[in-house]
Amino acid sequence: MVAPIIPDLAVVFGTSAETAGFVVPAYLIPYGVATLIYGLAADRLGIQRVMFLSFAAFAVLTALTATARSLDAMIAWRAVTGIGASGVVPLALVLVGVLFPYEERGRPLGWLFGAMAGGMAFGSTFGALLEPVLGWRGLFLVVGAAGAAGLFALLPFRQLIASATRPVSGTLEDLFRAYRNLLATPRGRRTYGYVLLNSIFHSGVFTWLGVYFERRYGLGPVGVGLALLGYGVPGFLAGPLIGRMADRFGRGRLLPVGLGLSALAAAALILDAPLIAAALMVTVLSLGYDMTQPLFAGIVTALGGQRPGQAMGLNVFALFTGFGIGSLLFGEALRAGGFEPALLGFAFVEGIAMLLAVRLFRSEVPSTSPPAAAPSRPAAR
Repeated sequence: MVAPIIPDLAVVFGTSAETAGFVVPAYLIPYGVATLIYGLAADRLGIQRVMFLSFAAFAVLTALTATARSLDAMIAWRAVTGIGASGVVPLALVLVGVLFPYEERGRPLGWLFGAMAGGMAFGSTFGALLEPVLGWRGLFLVVGAAGAAGLFALLPFRQLIASATRPVSGTLEDLFRAYRNLLATPRGRRTYGYVLLNSIFHSGVFTWLGVYFERRYGLGPVGVGLALLGYGVPGFLAGPLIGRMADRFGRGRLLPVGLGLSALAAAALILDAPLIAAALMVTVLSLGYDMTQPLFAGIVTALGGQRPGQAMGLNVFALFTGFGIGSLLFGEALRAGGFEPALLGFAFVEGIAMLLAVRLFRSEVPSTSPPAAAPSRPAAR
């Protein structure tokens, strides 16, 4: 919701779009860092308690963001909200890992990421369309109320969620050993590394699409909303199908395709193409995301062993920290040289990642048994 209204926020607070754009990483980076804490807390206290507390914090703090009277205050509220809200998505991913065997996780993960993609699609479009009517404060109040409604809708399932996992005890040494084990294997390092790199790319490009359409095509808020309508639609409609394909054909075959589509879409936005073609590339960009991050999450669910919350917390830490870094990096590239060099640089790096992924993820193919989890103790020296 926030990225497409950056130009409007710049006008409201009397600053440049590049400066107003800090409201995006102000939320995403604290969100990513806090997931490490929530994953640990969930392993010790149980998923249900942590998830519901975080959901409530999201609803309340999002609504309170509407009280901001300056850009600095809004950035502060966004940072606090990011910290409070970051216990929902990683723990939902953990639940999928607990409730479904590895060979069958693609489809439920597809539903989950499809819901996230649908949120992106509706948020980016209706945020831009409704901002002239409700104002930016009204948007935050509406989303805060919707978050509260979602929390109440989830209450009947609290016992089911609470019984899905059992708390895990351990010392501080066990904690750091688990993190070390997650990154000790080539599979863990390449998966978390790609989550970070891919999220930097997608957030960098998507965060500034509202500004892109405003400057390149002269669109107002309604036009920007319509141009972004396709973002999130592929995952919303085809997320379960993509997940099923990953289960059937292997994530190693789909990941390079998703990375390639992402690079192609970013490169195509450099061209002086008709508006309809640029809007289509937004949809292709979204499809590239839907064919990568959910598949990486599927691999992570097999890495956690007895500490799934910690493994998924590290995944979402890489994901949302990458989101924040990407928006910052693209903003600085935009400030220095404009959209053409920024898009070209991001597309080039994503294209190299695609070529390397063909080899790095070639072992991610269907098997009759789940891949081995991370070792429970360091290898003997």
